[in-house]
Amino acid sequence: MTISIGKPVEDFSAKATNNTTVSLKALQGTNFVLYFYPKDNTPGCISEGQAFSEYHPLFLEADTKVFGVSQDTMASHNKFREKQEFPFELVADTKGELCELFDVIRLKRKGEEEFMGIERSTFLIDKDGILQHEWRRVKIKDHVDDVLQAAQALAGLTQEEEESTEESSGSGT
Repeated sequence: MTISIGKPVEDFSAKATNNTTVSLKALQGTNFVLYFYPKDNTPGCISEGQAFSEYHPLFLEADTKVFGVSQDTMASHNKFREKQEFPFELVADTKGELCELFDVIRLKRKGEEEFMGIERSTFLIDKDGILQHEWRRVKIKDHVDDVLQAAQALAGLTQEEEESTEESSGSGT
């Protein structure tokens, strides 16, 4: 089964950092983002994770949890998360089951070498487990801002309401 916008996501369960399990059933009632990235501790993946970290409080205000997903091991994820101080969990999809469900494995090239790997992709799933947005072939610049805006819209927050919340919370003199 492949996923499609406006349709329920098939139930899944996967191990994540901090001794947690991430599953569709456990996330019922919460909007959430799954962002798939190629590999821990690589420049692009560090930049993307740092951008999600920077916006993390705003995602929480929009009642949206964030999870990073790659095929790295739990040990690698724990080190990566700790080193980068990510405030969200990383899912270790070592068997590629989530990657298959979200259809993110693609033929990639590095120099003359071809290999199968994760295509940087992000998915926003609503409180009822329905896929609301997907971003494929992600370019990191401005991507997290786009995902945040979609999460805020899903939570019923407009950009103006969000800016007013930020101003009022930051102006306590």
